[in-house]
Amino acid sequence: MRKAAWMAGTALVLGTGFAWAEEPGERQSIIVTAPGGAVDVDDAIRLTGADIGRTGRPDLLGALTRDIAGVSLQDAQGNPWQPNLVYRGFTASPLQGQAQGLAVYLDGARFNQPFGDTVAFDLLPDAAIRSFTLFDSSAVYGLNALGGAMVVDTKTGLSDPGLEASLTGGRFGAWEASVAGGVLQGDFSAFGAFQYRHEHGWRAHSPSTLYNGYLDLGFDTVTGGLHLKWIGADTDLTGNGVAPVELLAADRRAVFTWPDNAKARYGRVSLHPWVALSERTRIEGTLYAQQLKLHSVNGDAADIEGCEDGLLCLETVNGEGETLLTDLNGRAIADSLGGEGYGVLNRGRTNSRAMGALMQIIDRRVFLGGENHLAIGMSFDSSRTRFGTSVELGEVTGDRRIEGLGPMIVQSDGGMGPVGLVAHADYWGLFAQDRLPLTSRLSAEIGLRYNRATIDMRDLIGTALNGRHRFERLNPGVELDYALSEGLNLRAGYAESNRAPTPAELSCADQNAPCSLANFFIADPPLRQVVAKSWEAGAGGHGRIGGFAVDWLLSAWRTRNIDDIQFVASAIRGRAWFRNIGATRRQGMEFSLKAKRGGFEGGFSYTFTDATYRHDLALSSPANPAADADGVIFVRSGNRLPGIPRHSATLSLDYGGRGWSAGGDVVARTGQYLTGDEGNDEPRLKGYVLVNLRAGIDVLPGVTLFGELRNAFDRKYATFGTFADVGQGAMTEAPGATDPRAYGPGAPRRWYAGVRARF
Repeated sequence: MRKAAWMAGTALVLGTGFAWAEEPGERQSIIVTAPGGAVDVDDAIRLTGADIGRTGRPDLLGALTRDIAGVSLQDAQGNPWQPNLVYRGFTASPLQGQAQGLAVYLDGARFNQPFGDTVAFDLLPDAAIRSFTLFDSSAVYGLNALGGAMVVDTKTGLSDPGLEASLTGGRFGAWEASVAGGVLQGDFSAFGAFQYRHEHGWRAHSPSTLYNGYLDLGFDTVTGGLHLKWIGADTDLTGNGVAPVELLAADRRAVFTWPDNAKARYGRVSLHPWVALSERTRIEGTLYAQQLKLHSVNGDAADIEGCEDGLLCLETVNGEGETLLTDLNGRAIADSLGGEGYGVLNRGRTNSRAMGALMQIIDRRVFLGGENHLAIGMSFDSSRTRFGTSVELGEVTGDRRIEGLGPMIVQSDGGMGPVGLVAHADYWGLFAQDRLPLTSRLSAEIGLRYNRATIDMRDLIGTALNGRHRFERLNPGVELDYALSEGLNLRAGYAESNRAPTPAELSCADQNAPCSLANFFIADPPLRQVVAKSWEAGAGGHGRIGGFAVDWLLSAWRTRNIDDIQFVASAIRGRAWFRNIGATRRQGMEFSLKAKRGGFEGGFSYTFTDATYRHDLALSSPANPAADADGVIFVRSGNRLPGIPRHSATLSLDYGGRGWSAGGDVVARTGQYLTGDEGNDEPRLKGYVLVNLRAGIDVLPGVTLFGELRNAFDRKYATFGTFADVGQGAMTEAPGATDPRAYGPGAPRRWYAGVRARF
């Protein structure tokens, strides 16, 4: 039945043939980017390819923090290409332990990876991105769009003909090369991009290398178009995570335990047909297939020590006793290090295959004195993931490297051991969105979407992970837009959205069998889906003030999450579990202003975010100094969610003269509570202000030398904080350390210099 439905959807989209241009006689490359036909683009935040390459090299993550105050990047993993992206208090992250609250679309297809809805920024080729658009919460964007949706649109030979290349070198062994070019010949076009990035890393033992490729082949006429796209990535990333504050004070480059490495190979092929049914109606679609292979190894300290009869013991789940450490054959493991100095090597293997389709009919026609824009469509995403892990006993060396000792750990109580899991997930969506003109000035954006998720899990070792889960919901949304004048618009709206628990969360939802932070899954009790109810009001406008062309946007929002899901620490070091925590609320306001006059261009944005728990809770956080004797902290309604800056601001200024340019940014974030301090009992992580500078000079027509200086004043700051048990982590740099706080330190002063050519 499932295969028949998939084949029928595929035939329907492919059978439409080609596409329709926006205006008769005008050839365009129209590719669906997200459900709903971008009806609500008027109040979205958009970055162009020029914004992404403003410093001289393509850099999406840098552009996000430079131009959007509401976006914060956290160094939870300690790798510049693996940040937690936080927007309006919601997260898009490559880490399984993060609650994913943002939907991401790449050329009309879902980009959240199927096993944990994660967002792997390292898989995206920055040199191929035409635009990045950040939408507020809407019903039509499907699962995970609790706080909004991020939409990535890639380049084509029709949209971006010509050639651009850059070569960059920088501090900490940074090298980057990118080349991107498009050609247009009659109705046919092609665009390709390749990007190489490498750095030794400013922290110890932290090298990373990335290869990214992109290819688009297109056929566009006045009456139709078809595009075939390919994206590939081969990345080798080291992210050694947080480190105790006393260790960072002694040596800011130091890491706590290592290695922590993830190697990914990714391939994605997509087909984008569209056709005109009439001058007012078109049908457009996206079909994709992808595969992600991920291998990870994490060296961690562990609560393993010598016990009676020369054997090893592991702390039990409730922390009240010890249990013998056993191997694959159930035999007790002998103590070979004198009772202490043990760690573990957690290895994970993920092979995930996914395919899907998005199809929608777009109809635009005059109605009630305005243009009615209607989108009706469906989406289907199917994935199969094979996941496996193993735990090897290791030794913590003098520089805190975990060296494998050989024995593989298998605990009979499920506290530690191998995992073998196959997870199959199907996500269906039916949606409709209409921008209805009520008067010449007033319009209504009406959205409705039905989501259904089915998740089947099969345990390859035992039966604990076996399970079948189904989640469904009908989400409504409406927004009223009023044109007060030609340059001033007002809006107010309400939307609902939901996210289903992921296979990763469902497989790690048992307090008595917690999983490792390195993605281990032990048991399969049910979790409830998260439902978000959002209100938003705002205004936007454009005009001229004192010779400056000005655009501005003001928004105020409130989102209440019901049955939110959180990763809660276990009494066993390095292990945790997922649970529903009741309601949470995120509310705030954001303001952005852009001004341009001649060669001057400036932008300012500010965001206030108030994110709080709405229920009293008792949560496990054993490393928190405020925890009771059982390792429990108490959360009161109104306590602030950790990891979210309350105030954020950015200022960006650039001036371009004849053959030269100069500019810079100021990025400011206030403090945040540490993850694990949900009760707000401990001091907050301090805020920071960073200054970045850049300049460029043309040496030949189309050839520019450029330079960039980040963190120009070499501020010592951190973007993420949590607690860690340092009792068994011998640190020669900080002997006798007892402070449980651990930070994800921000990078020191860095410089980049390079050459860019455009033809």
